[in-house]
Amino acid sequence: MRLTSFSDYALRMLMFAASSGEKPFTIEAASRAFGVSRTHLNKVANTLTRGGFLTAMRGRSGGLVLARSAETIRIGDVVRLTEPDFAVVECFATGNQCVLTRACKLSGMMGEAIGSFLSTLDRYTLADIVLAPTAFAAILPDAPERPRRSYRRKTVAVTVVSDAAPLSPDTLPDPSTP
Repeated sequence: MRLTSFSDYALRMLMFAASSGEKPFTIEAASRAFGVSRTHLNKVANTLTRGGFLTAMRGRSGGLVLARSAETIRIGDVVRLTEPDFAVVECFATGNQCVLTRACKLSGMMGEAIGSFLSTLDRYTLADIVLAPTAFAAILPDAPERPRRSYRRKTVAVTVVSDAAPLSPDTLPDPSTP
């Protein structure tokens, strides 16, 4: 069984929200922390908000927060919301063309396996997988919101005025003498 990256990012975003406590976080902050496109995380956040896992707050101090306590958010529910289907074999998919479907015993076994997978995930909540805020603080870069400009180094000409006679090869000390 393999989850889509969408489900993976949804779980990460919920972990990020839980570690933030009641302090709202921005999609930009999550994007920087995970190294994932802000556009993609926008879609994830919209799905989690519509699913009742996150609450979006508008305004200057807005952002995203958990819609309910981490102890009540079951991992299985998040996966059910974010996975498009559980068609691990063709006969589970829409438009099944498998010629063995009528006699095959594989579909029953696969259905049981998916049920076990989701049942296991249902035993865990977001509170079981949340990281300490310091774990995310170590991940976040110290860079400002906007990328830094690159500056060219300026070359400055320096003129030294001295009373000493200019150096010439004849006046340099001999490197072979101690």
